[in-house]
Parts: sequence; structure tokens; C-alpha cells
Amino acid sequence: MQALISVSDKTGIVEFARALQALGCKLLSTGGTAKLLQDAGLPVTEVAEHTGFPEMLDGRVKTLHPVIHGGLLARRDLPEHIEALRTHGIAAIDVLVVNLYPFEATVAKAGCTLADAIENIDIGGPAMVRSAAKNWNDVAVLTDASQYAGVLEELQREGAVGRATRFALAVAAFNRISNYDAAISDYLSSLQPDGTRAEYSAQSNGRFVKLQDLRYGENPHQSAAFYRDLHPAPGSLVSATQLQGKELSYNNIADADAAWECVKSFDAATPCCVIVKHANPCGVAIGASAAEAYDKALKTDPTSAFGGIIAFNTTVDGATATRVAKQFVEVLIAPAFSDEARAVFKAKANTRVLQIALDGVERDGKTAWARGRNMHDVKRVGSGLLIQSADNREIDRAELKVVTVKQPTPQQLDDLLFAWTVAKYVKSNAIVFCGGGMTLGVGAGQMSRIDSARIASIKAENAGLTLGGSVVASDAFFPFRDGLDVVVDAGAACVIQPGGSVRDDEVIAAANERGIAMVLTGLRHFRH
Repeated sequence: MQALISVSDKTGIVEFARALQALGCKLLSTGGTAKLLQDAGLPVTEVAEHTGFPEMLDGRVKTLHPVIHGGLLARRDLPEHIEALRTHGIAAIDVLVVNLYPFEATVAKAGCTLADAIENIDIGGPAMVRSAAKNWNDVAVLTDASQYAGVLEELQREGAVGRATRFALAVAAFNRISNYDAAISDYLSSLQPDGTRAEYSAQSNGRFVKLQDLRYGENPHQSAAFYRDLHPAPGSLVSATQLQGKELSYNNIADADAAWECVKSFDAATPCCVIVKHANPCGVAIGASAAEAYDKALKTDPTSAFGGIIAFNTTVDGATATRVAKQFVEVLIAPAFSDEARAVFKAKANTRVLQIALDGVERDGKTAWARGRNMHDVKRVGSGLLIQSADNREIDRAELKVVTVKQPTPQQLDDLLFAWTVAKYVKSNAIVFCGGGMTLGVGAGQMSRIDSARIASIKAENAGLTLGGSVVASDAFFPFRDGLDVVVDAGAACVIQPGGSVRDDEVIAAANERGIAMVLTGLRHFRH
């Protein structure tokens, strides 16, 4: 058995090579890897000695040689291939261990130049990997340190790498090459004549890894699968651990993401609960505890909360779990669950319980969360793709502009910011009534902003909640005063909206006429 080892990431390679050598495997290697193995006392033949041809062009040419690729590509089941090896004095290579030049890490560095990027485009490595992966029936190709232990265990147990393992390694190798080439394409096609990089490259190369096949899609006649980014952000839904419950469905995942993204928007120091139904928040609240936040969120729309998705930004304890367990919940999400909470939900075997760890750092005694948000949003259209920067823009109190004679109180400002955060996650046209750190009525997804306002007030009435003295958030401007009149007639005392309409003056005058406070953000949050 002969192994060729040439790695940029040298994690675990000495130990793996030593174990191969102990099994009687002859070691071939290149450059820095060969020196590392030699310094570790391992007998290694350098590739230049093996091929009889020196490395040249600053190492750009070393493994691009028939002795290497013949040894990788020769089929052991074809006598003419074996005879060709014998005729030309080529030894078969049975194991290839290669990881590629760190192109992705290089271009991710600030100040990376085109010259830096070009020098980190691997040529010989991908060529060898493709050769070995194509000939997977006879060659085991390893492209990541995480594969070493499993291959070594199989070699020690069976004396060879099994067929199924070789095929799996080959698939992983071609996937790695595909992702590597895509990264190069993304980088090079984003370069501008002045050397800067465009936010959107001339060619978009999506790189995703399948997590699971789903039973069906949005409807039973549709098929579906769930994928994650090649390098997912911490604290995102794809990093969730399912603690119990049935398999997640397509709609479960979509709604769970909506709930989780919304609840992450609130300060981790204040317990928050978000209840989502059909991708829209139907109840959001903050409280002194998770239980209080849940009780308040449920009051907004207990009917819609039935069979919904519930997310918390804090640990779910036993008291909270006992409350939540009284209703039918499809999915429950939190960063942690107490032992008491876990025990409560064991009796609800079908409830899907997801735990998502959020990395954080201590700042002024509070945890600042790593939000795990996408950098870009993607939407499919007919034979095309729309890509935009994600709506991650947040606003703070200092950016608000009061445009009415009446000024909001400090409590109203708190509620306005709360309502504005919720409205960002409500489908447009969105109108959200809030008060006391909770939603009171949510109007979502209507073609008319007036209809959204009316629906929000109807929802509040149905839930037995009063809108007197409430605040209202509108995700986009009021094009006419009629929408404003509807929310004021319902009881609103204060409104937050982006502004930007040609009739802003008319709407502001209407607010003054009605004796309410109005705050402009200068920021719109359409969510289609």
C-alpha cells in the first residue's frame, strides 16, 4: 500500500501518517508536508525523487506528472492498466491525502490582493483529488482531517478501506472541489477594474449542504429538502438541536425561522416570547420572566396561537413549560431548557423542542448575542434569482424624529421601539398595535394598509384587549391620512412610521389635528 500526502492544513497529519506507516504503508509527500513528516522521524519519499522530475516554478509544478496521475488513475481490474504501470515503472497509489491551498481564508482577509488570491489557487491538489476520486474503486481520497480517524479504524480492523467508504470519500472530494472552484469564481467575478470587490459577483455560486429530506413541501403534493449554508452562522436555525418530537416539516422550519429571527431581535437581558402562525408573529411580549412574557404574548391572539411556533430568547424553566404545555404547540425554541421543562414536555412527545445555542460575550454584565443572521436574502423568480442584503438594520432611540406637537412619553418611546421591532417581522402591509411591552393587535399581509389597520383592531377586540392609549407601528409610510385616522379611531395615542410619502405633511397635520404623537424612522421594513 502506498499513500501520497500533501496538505496545507496539517492538523493530525503526523499521527495519521505514523499510523499508516505502522500498517506497512509507504509514504510519499511534498514540500512542507514531507519536511514535517521527516522531522517526526517518519520514512518519507519526496515526490520529486519518486517522479524523477524536480519541483519547479516556485512549487507550481510538482505533482502534475504521469507517475503521480498514472498511479492514481490506473484501474486495478484492467490488465492493460496494470501492464502500462509495469511498462513505465509506475507504482500504484492507494491512499491520497490532500487538502487544498487556503483560498477561502485568504480572500476573507482584509487587504487581500489579487496577487495573494491567485497564489492561493491550488492546481495540483484539485487535479490529484479528481484523479483519485474518479478512481474511487481502487483509491481512498481524504480531503479533510475529520476523515482520518474513521479511515484509520477501518484499515486497522479490515486491512483495507471498504468500497462504501471509498465512494463516500470520493463524493466528499468532488463536493470539496466544487465548493473550492465556486469560491474562486465568486471572488474573481466580483472584482472591479479598480481592484475593489462588488457586493454582488457577476456569477452567483450557491454552496449548501443537505441536512435532511422532508416528508413533503408547503403542500403534500410538493417534495422538499432542508439545506444549510456551507459555513453557517452560529445561533442560526440550522444549528438547532432537536431534543424531542416529530420530524420537522417544511412549514415548521419556515415558521420556526420567522419566530427565531424575531425573538433574537430583542435584548437578551429581557425575557421575550414570540408566537408565530403562518410566518407572521401573532403575539410578542417581553416580561420579567419567560413565563410572564409567554402569558402576555398569548393574550394577543390565543386563537391563532393554537398550533403555532413559540420562541424564547431565554431559558425555558419549569413554570414556563407548564404554561406552554397547556396549549397545542408545533415547535418550541429556546437557547436552553431546564430539567424541569424537559420533564414537562416528555409528556408531549409530538411537540418538537429545539435548542439553539447562542454564542455571546459579557458586556456590562449583559450577554450580547451573536445574532446568527444571513448576510443576504434570496428569492426565486421564474428562471432567475433575486439577491439582496438582508434587512438587518436596527434603529435606536437617538435616530427617531418626532414630527408632531405632541411628544411621546418615555414609556411610549419604549413601546414604539418594541412595536417597530415586531413590525419588521410582520408581512407587509403591516400594522402593529402595542402597549406595556406586548402586542395588542397585529394586521398582516393585506393589499391595503387601511385593511391591515382594521384587522389589527378587530384582532384586539376579539382578544378582549383595549387599544386606548396604545402605540402603533407601520412598516411603511401612510400614503394618505385615512390609515392614520383608522388607527387613531381605534384608540392609538402614538404612531411610529418611516415617513417618505409625498403626503407626509398632510399625514403629520392629521396627527396634530387628532392630538397624537408621531415619530418617523426614515427606515422602511417591507417583508413580502
